[in-house]
Amino acid sequence: MSEKQKLLKELPSVDEILKSNDGVKWRRTYPRKYVLQAIRDVIDMRRKEIMEASSTDVSVEGMSGEIEMKIEKLSAFSLQPVINATGIVIHTNLGRSVLSEKILDNVRKIAESYSNLEYNLEAGRRGKRYAHITGILCEITGAEDALIVNNNAAAVLLCLSALAKGKEVIVSRGELVEIGGSFRVPDIMSLSGAVLREVGTTNKTHLYDYRNAINENTALILKVHQSNYRISGFTEEVPVADLKKLSEKYHIPVMYDLGSGCMIDLKPYGIHSEPAVQNIVESGVDIVTFSGDKLLGGPQGGVIVGRKEYIEKLQKNPLTRAIRIDKLTLAAFEATLMEYLDEDTAVENIPTLKMLLQKPERIKERAKKIALLLKRKVKAAKIEITEDTSKSGGGSLPEIEFPTYAVLVSPENISVNDLEERLRKGAPAIVARVKDNALLLDARTIREGEIGILVKGVHAALY
Repeated sequence: MSEKQKLLKELPSVDEILKSNDGVKWRRTYPRKYVLQAIRDVIDMRRKEIMEASSTDVSVEGMSGEIEMKIEKLSAFSLQPVINATGIVIHTNLGRSVLSEKILDNVRKIAESYSNLEYNLEAGRRGKRYAHITGILCEITGAEDALIVNNNAAAVLLCLSALAKGKEVIVSRGELVEIGGSFRVPDIMSLSGAVLREVGTTNKTHLYDYRNAINENTALILKVHQSNYRISGFTEEVPVADLKKLSEKYHIPVMYDLGSGCMIDLKPYGIHSEPAVQNIVESGVDIVTFSGDKLLGGPQGGVIVGRKEYIEKLQKNPLTRAIRIDKLTLAAFEATLMEYLDEDTAVENIPTLKMLLQKPERIKERAKKIALLLKRKVKAAKIEITEDTSKSGGGSLPEIEFPTYAVLVSPENISVNDLEERLRKGAPAIVARVKDNALLLDARTIREGEIGILVKGVHAALY
């Protein structure tokens, strides 16, 4: 008998491996389907290696490491945590806003038990799920009533369908926007059954453009905030207050799609381009829509606030049930909104706001800490701190760049692109930027608790 034949004969069977100590452990820990697949794959691989004379180890112990790695890979969740080292705070591809531990605690409590989602505990009868957030939303924004659906695109669709189906909606040509995922105002308008009535030009729209477009079939005036774009130069748009006066004269409601809505005044922080939801409501706008997971810093959702008569129409519309939020989103929203009862608390406790509004000095201190730990652990790369700029992301605050500090990693033994790929495919994944033949780790979006994991990840990728 040849050596190859001997080794092939000694290869353990699937059943033998399953009965081993490791096999018993895997069966208790992982789905049986993946355990069997991994064992068969490794046996097949080992058989091939024997035929190629590249392996002689056919023991269960010698194969267990490979099997376990395959099992872990097969059974790993597709959706997984990522360390965001890009500096883009509201990173759409990386899940947008991060929720605080306090918010997650509330979600956890609701998730692990039954709840009064649609049950009025005081009255002992069926209740409404929106009642849990209506009061606090109205308190914060000053609106008469409120509603939350699954995202802002759905919020806009619902409003147009419920308030203007079969009738005209007046929109400035310069506000016919497209956001990520090919969401386009004209397409949503068509889907809702409303009729688009464009006015003005791309760069200039006047009050008389709106006035001249009003007729007996006009149902709504829609204003869309430039949340993800800017038109600069020779431009003009109609202030909300003027649109409201016009709407009152003709008894037509005004709707304002803020896109990435913000609940605090950002002017004290040097950001003058983003109106606070409260100010828009105060101006008299009848319906305001905005996202819950952008500048608000909560879970994904579309928030609708405004006059009670219009919100009630939305609640009665059949589409509302199709796009409603679930109990976990509701729990996250309520906990997020609680932070906004005090502005200083919101800025400190809501991760999105904290990352966006943190002072450069604090970012620099974090960058120094990262660089120091990397220098101690990594010898196969040049480590240095550099000044750079971060962005808000998520279709919010366009053209605004925030000064930041980042750590540059210049590898010696591998290319910077290889390093980026290894980090991206690591566990946990680390997503960074490549700039000037170096890997850039922006300290703005790297949280304190992630620093140790980040350093280990960079070390593992370099060696």
